Amino acid sequence: MKITVVGTGYVGLVSGACLAEVGNDVLCLDLDKDKIRILEEGGIPIFEPGLLEMVKRNVAAGRLHFTTSVEKAVDFGTVQFIAVGTPPDEDGSADLKYVLAAARNIGRHMTDYKVVVDKSTVPVGTGDKVRAAIAEELAARGVDVPYSVVSNPEFLKEGAAVEDFMRPDRIVVGAEDDQAIHLMRALYAPFQRNHERLLVMDIRSAELTKYAANAMLATRISFMNELALLAEKLGADIELVRQGIGSDPRIGWHFLYAGCGYGGSCFPKDVQALIRTSNAAEQPMLVLQAVEAANERQKHVLVDKIVARFGEDLAGKRFALWGLAFKPNTDDMREAPSRVIVDELFKRGARITAYDPVAMHEAKRIFGDDERLSFAEQPMAALEGADALVIVTEWKEFRSPDFAAIRARLKSPVIIDGRNIFSPELPRAAGLEYSGIGRK
Repeated sequence: MKITVVGTGYVGLVSGACLAEVGNDVLCLDLDKDKIRILEEGGIPIFEPGLLEMVKRNVAAGRLHFTTSVEKAVDFGTVQFIAVGTPPDEDGSADLKYVLAAARNIGRHMTDYKVVVDKSTVPVGTGDKVRAAIAEELAARGVDVPYSVVSNPEFLKEGAAVEDFMRPDRIVVGAEDDQAIHLMRALYAPFQRNHERLLVMDIRSAELTKYAANAMLATRISFMNELALLAEKLGADIELVRQGIGSDPRIGWHFLYAGCGYGGSCFPKDVQALIRTSNAAEQPMLVLQAVEAANERQKHVLVDKIVARFGEDLAGKRFALWGLAFKPNTDDMREAPSRVIVDELFKRGARITAYDPVAMHEAKRIFGDDERLSFAEQPMAALEGADALVIVTEWKEFRSPDFAAIRARLKSPVIIDGRNIFSPELPRAAGLEYSGIGRK
């Protein structure tokens, strides 16, 4: 099948590469010439495990191509995936300008039947706007070309996006005509040979399903974070509580880890967008408003612990940060707790030496040449003479350190663990002060 993917970000590039991997002929469009140049030179503009190798393999096989030509992209694929960004607008609602621009371009250039698939995360009702935008462009050209609009939200985890696409737990398709449903079933058949995973529903339900999924996961995270703060006050241990409730099959184990808040490109934006949607529908979601407020508070918890230990004035203090990305296996720092922590420590006069396996280049872009922030090539190097180690991202390479070596390098023997990656007795046995999130 010939497929066009509009956008080469996390969703677009992963989708395009994975669809090519199973034998489709895929053309990826992006108006950012630098992104296309990087792809044509054999690189990728994002970090995602396994993606570079898949892109190279399918380019070499002649199944994956890149372009900046809108007309070429529209002419190429019967299925046109829109996988562009939907950044938060000033009021927190999703900005649809890139989605609708893509739809208008399709309507402006299409000459035969197209299935236009919203892969971007979009508010309920966007399918209607996409359909109207295409219709307006066709009317302006004075032509009548058939097309279908489909909602096919992605459920990809950054850091595991390739695996999620190749082995999905569900494929949601919002469509309202038989031809589009038939094509989408054919497109996804290679990804569900083991058993049926495709759920067909109306477009608005599919659009809401994506927001509902992310909102539910964000709710679990914020609930556990609030429980962790309560556990600290009561002298309980949130890790033991997690085990006690996670063993209940009605609750399960996923997304029950307390930490220093969620971030990334999805949860914060989607929670805000769903809140705005609910307010516009005059059906406010009070629980979700609390989820967002709890998460913003949680991003300050590590700074509160630092201030409690070292005082409000941190001038002359330097802290080692392990982790900058919002989660492991990505270089994404959008809405990352590390950004709040760095800013708050700077306000109090502190300096920071940071280490992250892949996100330091992104941190340099965000913070520029601020002399208060330096970077270490190795995690242990960040500790030399630091007043404390602050763990912000739970990279695997941090899980089993030499605690005696950590203590020897720190000026003050303090670890503040924002991801609870250590059992408290291990660093304490090495003579380190250890403070986690909700740990006894």
